[in-house]
Amino acid sequence: MGPLGWLLVILGIVVLLIIASCIKIVPQAWAFIIERFGGYQDTWTVGLHFKLPFIDKVARKVDLKEQLEDFPPQPVITKDNVTMRIDTVVFFQITDPKLYTYGVERPIMALENLSATNLRNIIGELELDETLTSREVINAKMRENLDIATDPWGIKVNRVEVKNIIPPAAIQEAMEKQMKAEREKREAIIRAEGEKKSAILVAEGKKASAILEAEAEKESQILRAEAKKETEIREAEGRAQAIRAIQTAKAESFRLLNESAPNDAVLKLRSLEAFEKASDGRSTKIIIPSQIQGIAGLAEGVIETVKNEPKAGNNQ
Repeated sequence: MGPLGWLLVILGIVVLLIIASCIKIVPQAWAFIIERFGGYQDTWTVGLHFKLPFIDKVARKVDLKEQLEDFPPQPVITKDNVTMRIDTVVFFQITDPKLYTYGVERPIMALENLSATNLRNIIGELELDETLTSREVINAKMRENLDIATDPWGIKVNRVEVKNIIPPAAIQEAMEKQMKAEREKREAIIRAEGEKKSAILVAEGKKASAILEAEAEKESQILRAEAKKETEIREAEGRAQAIRAIQTAKAESFRLLNESAPNDAVLKLRSLEAFEKASDGRSTKIIIPSQIQGIAGLAEGVIETVKNEPKAGNNQ
């Protein structure tokens, strides 16, 4: 092959390389900004594209996925003149590749500076305690302000998160002491409430015990009274039965005496026996009526007769 042949081969290879370099494939979630003669020409989205050699060029490849930027802690001053550092995280997404390319120089740095400026403005309106307890408010205000400011740059700010708030060492130490004091206070309150509840329970227990003891004593007294009453009733019934038995015996005695038709001597002797029982050691002096004094002689005769009758029998 002569020199002309080699030249044609080289030219063919160069043409193939140029054609190959002009074929572009845009992947998913990306966009290519195409410039022609230094000016914006088109925005390529996903798919196969062909550009004119030496005329068109890919000015920027733009990632359309949601991105995260963790900015370093920014020094801010609160309303009550406390200097602290706040670390923020910004989640954003590029919605217009053309505006993102031509809207601002170095858009990520511009977003960082804009975030720091808005953060200082928001924290400057809050005191220290409000700053520490108002993260949701800070996040909402930051997202709203950044979204409005970055809209001309083709950037959509989805959310902003305050990752860390770093107060000065002296403030942090004071806060730790305050938290310790609050914990000790809550502990003392809880202990006092526990002791109060315990005392109330003990008092209620004593009260219930006293009530139960009083009720038991009352029931015991009632039972003792009922038992005593039943005993008295039984004793009364026993005495009544004894009296009825005595009266019955007396009545039977009188009945038998009447049936035997006693003479005057026997009746007088029974009268003397009644006087004997009346004395019964309870009196040292007995006054006998004059009508009964004559009975004594008669009684002696009767007794003597009773004594002699067995002897007569024996002699027989």
